[in-house]
Amino acid sequence: MDNLTSLALIWACVILSFWMAKKTKMTPMLYYLFTGSFLVNFNLIPLVPTPFIQGFSELGIILIMFALGFEENPTAFIRSAKRSWGIALFGALAPFFAAYLLALHFWQDQDIALLVGLTMTATAVSLTMMVLKYEKLHLTKAATGIMTSAVLDDVASLVLVAVLIPIVAGNETPTIASVGIILFKAIGFFIFIYLCAISIFPTKEKAEDDAKSSFFERYGFKHLLAFNDGRVATLTILLIAVVFGIISHALGLHAAVGAYMAGLIMTPALFYVTKKGESVNRYKKMRKIIDDVAFSWIGPVFFVTLGAKLIFDLDLIVSVLDESIIFALVIFVVQVTSASLATRYTANFSFEESIMIGFGMLGRAELAFVVMDIGYVHNDIFTSEVFYTLMFTAFILNILVPITIRWWTPRFIKREKAVSSVNKI
Repeated sequence: MDNLTSLALIWACVILSFWMAKKTKMTPMLYYLFTGSFLVNFNLIPLVPTPFIQGFSELGIILIMFALGFEENPTAFIRSAKRSWGIALFGALAPFFAAYLLALHFWQDQDIALLVGLTMTATAVSLTMMVLKYEKLHLTKAATGIMTSAVLDDVASLVLVAVLIPIVAGNETPTIASVGIILFKAIGFFIFIYLCAISIFPTKEKAEDDAKSSFFERYGFKHLLAFNDGRVATLTILLIAVVFGIISHALGLHAAVGAYMAGLIMTPALFYVTKKGESVNRYKKMRKIIDDVAFSWIGPVFFVTLGAKLIFDLDLIVSVLDESIIFALVIFVVQVTSASLATRYTANFSFEESIMIGFGMLGRAELAFVVMDIGYVHNDIFTSEVFYTLMFTAFILNILVPITIRWWTPRFIKREKAVSSVNKI
């Protein structure tokens, strides 16, 4: 019953977060993090999540990323990826070197500095995309730019993890072959996604009796979704999300990347069926179901448990407060500046879009906590002071994501409406 009690408390906090978000006109994300920290510090949920809650949390982030990909336009995503190389490159290098130099200044340890830099490299895109979702900005070009840049960052960060962890942990030195294998796996996964997109999953709405349709369009995956009048369609696409997440994880990528790509290639054509001579498309109905599952009752568990990682130890908090504030301030300035400038001058986004992307890349979560776990728990490289400094820095940056996006949204929307009006003329 302890697992169910924890889940009930978390769901209660989710409902409370929705209510508080409506009253304050803020995203619920901010309150998820606060309530998670409240629960663990008042001993209402365990300090270390049980396997049940941890599994629920991992499923939540997979479903969130799948739902976000499910709403995205694949063509727009690919077009944005070609523009986003500069955002990914400079948006990762700048915070890496800033964090590295700060850590070297504070703790005078090369190994710590390398891992601290790596901790601050990758963007927590799930947090940003959830915030944009609640602000109704998740289908904008800026949101796509954030997502594609973050995917590229994740691939680069995985390579850095493979190279740096063996060095600082004192294990065998990575070779060109070992790094090449990681790159090969990452590239192979995206080739696999592409092959699925052009073969198994149709991209055009065609009737089943169309002689020009491919085998998969006439007898493939969309017919599985239509089986038994669509009663197993939800289960089928959720299964695909989890399977792609598993494949992604097996190849060294985060499971959320695989889930997002699975949602991305599931176009409305998959839900186009002919029933008794009448053509219907169940895409909108299915999207509503997936959104409810991902954003209302499973996905938020991930963010509540993320907030629960922040434990209040007064003496330790006081001892690292200065470092945490300095780290958060420097990373904030460096991340927003580098990402915004790269967005403006390498990807040719507007000023308003560039600033929004800069704010959107502030969050630190999945990969950051993986690196912290490696450095603090598994290899005893980080001291308690380093660990708590990074935790507080990540927490502050995560809080700043919804605050800054909310603050910038009116100006961003004003520009979007102006562009839309010009295009209609």
